Amino acid sequence: MTVTVLVPDDDGLAAVSRLDGARALRFALGEPLPAGADEAEVLVPGFLVGPEAVQMAWQLPKLRLVQLLTAGAESWTGRLPEGVALSIARGAHGASTAEWAITGLLTVYREFTEFAAAQREHRWTQHQTDTLHGKRILIVGAGNLAEELQRMLAPFDTTVAVVGTHAREGVHGVDELPRLLGDFDAVVLMVPVTSATTGMVDAAFLAHMADGAILVNAARGPIVRTDALLSELQNRRLRAVLDVTDPEPLPSGHPLWDAPGLLLTPHVGGSSRGSRERGWAIATAEIARYLNGETPHNLVHGEY
Repeated sequence: MTVTVLVPDDDGLAAVSRLDGARALRFALGEPLPAGADEAEVLVPGFLVGPEAVQMAWQLPKLRLVQLLTAGAESWTGRLPEGVALSIARGAHGASTAEWAITGLLTVYREFTEFAAAQREHRWTQHQTDTLHGKRILIVGAGNLAEELQRMLAPFDTTVAVVGTHAREGVHGVDELPRLLGDFDAVVLMVPVTSATTGMVDAAFLAHMADGAILVNAARGPIVRTDALLSELQNRRLRAVLDVTDPEPLPSGHPLWDAPGLLLTPHVGGSSRGSRERGWAIATAEIARYLNGETPHNLVHGEY
C-alpha cells in the first residue's frame, strides 16, 4: 500500500520520494488542493506557515499525521481534527539556535556592535571589554536546544544550570526560578509556547535577575512580557538579546527598537544554511516510522 504525503516544496518531493511506500504530492497554500490530495494521510506544512495551513488539515478526510519542519507547535496544538497526530522536528535546529545564542552573548560581552559603529565612523576605540569566559549561565528549558547550548558553552568554562518543568538529576524545577535567577549573569530562554510559559518572564521574573544580567530569548516572543522587559532596558538595569518579539514582526514604530542594551535579530536563530535539509531529515525519519506502523518519536502530547 502506498501512502500519500502532501509536501510544500521541491525539497519535500525529493525527500519523501526516497521513502518506500510513500507518494509525495506537492501543494501550494492559497491554491486548490492537487488531484489526489483527498487520499493524503500525511501533511507536511512549510516553514513558519500561518493559520491557512491549519485550515487545510480539515479538508483532508484521510489525514492521520501532521509532520512539522520546525520544533514549535503552538500554531497547531488543539486545532487539528480528532484522530490526527502532530509531530515536530525536534533536533533539527538545536545547534543553529544554540550558535545564535552564543553569538549574541559574545557580541554583547565583546561589544562588537559598538566596534562596528565606530568602524563606520572611522573612530579607533581601543578599550577593554567583558568576556563570556567564566560566566554563569541559566538555561530555562531542558530540551534539545538546551543540550546543544550546554555543549557549546563548555569551552568557555562557564557555569551552567538548567531549569525544566520538573526537577530531576541535573535539572532544576521551574518552581526554583525565583531563588536561582539572581545568581546568574545571563538567562537563556529555550522553552516552547504553552499556557504555562506564555508571559512567564514578567516583571517579577525580571526583578529577580541580577543587575546587569542579560536576558536571551531564543524561544518565542509571548514568553516575555514586552512592557516589563522594556521598562528594565530603559532603566538600564538589564540587557537583552532577542531573536523573537511580541508582537512579531516588530512594528517599525515600536519603542523596543530603540531600547538601550538590546541586541535584536529578526527570528533567525534556526535559519542558517542547511536548515531545510535538517528539517526534512527529521521529518522523513518520522514519516518512515509512520509508514512502518511505528509511533513517531516527536509526537506532541497536550501542548507540547
